[in-house]
Amino acid sequence: MNISSVVIMTKPEHIQEVLESLEESGLCDIHFHDEKGRIIVTIEGEDVYEETFKLKAIQEIPHVMSAEMSFSYSEEELQKAINEFERVQKEQEVPEILENENIRAEEIVYKGHIKAYID
Repeated sequence: MNISSVVIMTKPEHIQEVLESLEESGLCDIHFHDEKGRIIVTIEGEDVYEETFKLKAIQEIPHVMSAEMSFSYSEEELQKAINEFERVQKEQEVPEILENENIRAEEIVYKGHIKAYID
């Protein structure tokens, strides 16, 4: 599931018409609008292709001057990041110096990187 926020711009005199069109379209959820013609909505899709389809449809609504994604959340991206983190965790063992309970912290001299103790 992907969720993105979209900033839509229209002329102030067309804001009600654009809001009604957005509401009727079922493409998005409206969260904010102001008297200057700015509208903030969110769109959801199973993937980026569905979101892109919805964004293009919003851009085609009469009197929409611009509609651009602002922020995006993607479960797929999150899962990739989690998988990469878990892979790195498995590959990197904790250095012996950090596991040795007989070494006092005061005795460790930091040299800019823990790898200096491993190599």
